Amino acid sequence: MLALTAGDPSGIGPEIAIAAWQARNEHSVAPFYLLTDPALLAARARHLGITVPIEETTPANAAAVFPHALPVVPLQARFTDTPGLPDATNAAGIVEAIDRAVADVHSGVAAAVVTCPIAKKPLYDAGFRFPGHTEYLAHLAGLKEGREIIPVMMLAGPDLRAVPVTIHIPLADVPGALTQATIEEISRITAHDLAARFGIAKPRLAISGLNPHAGEGGAMGGEDEAIIRPAVEALRRAGIDAFGPLPADTMFHPRARAGYDAAICMYHDQALIPAKALAFDETVNVTLGLPFIRTSPDHGTAFDIAGKCIARPDSLIAALTLARLLANNESQAK
Repeated sequence: MLALTAGDPSGIGPEIAIAAWQARNEHSVAPFYLLTDPALLAARARHLGITVPIEETTPANAAAVFPHALPVVPLQARFTDTPGLPDATNAAGIVEAIDRAVADVHSGVAAAVVTCPIAKKPLYDAGFRFPGHTEYLAHLAGLKEGREIIPVMMLAGPDLRAVPVTIHIPLADVPGALTQATIEEISRITAHDLAARFGIAKPRLAISGLNPHAGEGGAMGGEDEAIIRPAVEALRRAGIDAFGPLPADTMFHPRARAGYDAAICMYHDQALIPAKALAFDETVNVTLGLPFIRTSPDHGTAFDIAGKCIARPDSLIAALTLARLLANNESQAK
C-alpha cells in the first residue's frame, strides 16, 4: 500500500485523490490510503456532486478496503473546508499527514509516500520553519537515520528524467551557487537511485552547461570550464558514466535523450521546462536521496480551480504508478 497525503485541503488534493480512486480499475491505479480529515473529504465530494464510498480504516487494513471504498486513515486534526482559499488553521493537519505517512513507511506498513501539493504561505503563517515540502521530508528522514539527508529533485516523465542542481533561487544567484562539489553530490545521488530504484544497472548522466553553447570554451562565461567540466571528470574517475558539459539547447531532442538516463541541469527552468513541455500531465516529482520513496504530482495546489470539478488526476495517478514501480524495484534489489 502507498500512503497518500491530501496536501493543502483548500487546493485540488482532495478531489484528485477521489478521482484517482475512481479511476482505479480503468488505469490500474496502485492501491493507496489517504491521510486526511474524513469530514473534509466527504464535504468536498458533496460540493463536487460526486458520490464516492469513503471508509475510515487503518493502514494495515486499507488494502482490503481499497477495491470497494476509498480508504481514509483519519487525522487527529480537523480541516476547514474552504476550496480555493488557503487557511493557516489547516497547517497542523497538513503537517500531521506528512509525519504519519513517513512514520508508516519507516514502520513498513506503507511501501512509499505520495504527497499531494501543499502551499508554503499558509504553513509559514502558522509557524512552519522549513523552506518547503521536500526539506521537511529530509528533516524527518534525518531524525530517523541520525545523519544529514541531502534531497534531490527529479522530474520523471515517460521520455525524460531531469534533475536541477539549483532549485528555488533567483536566476541571478545561480552562478554563485554552483560548485563542483554540489554538482558531484547531486549526480552521485541521482546515479545511486537510478540503479537502486529505477533498475538501471549503469546509469548514464548527461550534464548540462550553464551558459549558451556550454560557455563555448570560456567565450561566454567561465563556469562551464572552471566548475562543471571538473565535476564531470571527477564523476567519471569515480566510475559514473557522466558526460558534459553539454549545450542545453541540444540536449532534449529525441536523438539526444536516447543517449542518457537522466539530465543533470544547472538551474530550475533548465530542467523543468523540457520535462513539463514533453509530458505535463504525466511527469512526476520524485525526491531522490531519501531512505524511503517519495513521489508527488508535478503541479501545485491549483487554488484557482479547486472545488470546480475540473482538476485532472493524471499526474497523481502517474505519481502513484511510479511509486509502486520504484518500491517493487527496490524490494527486488534487496
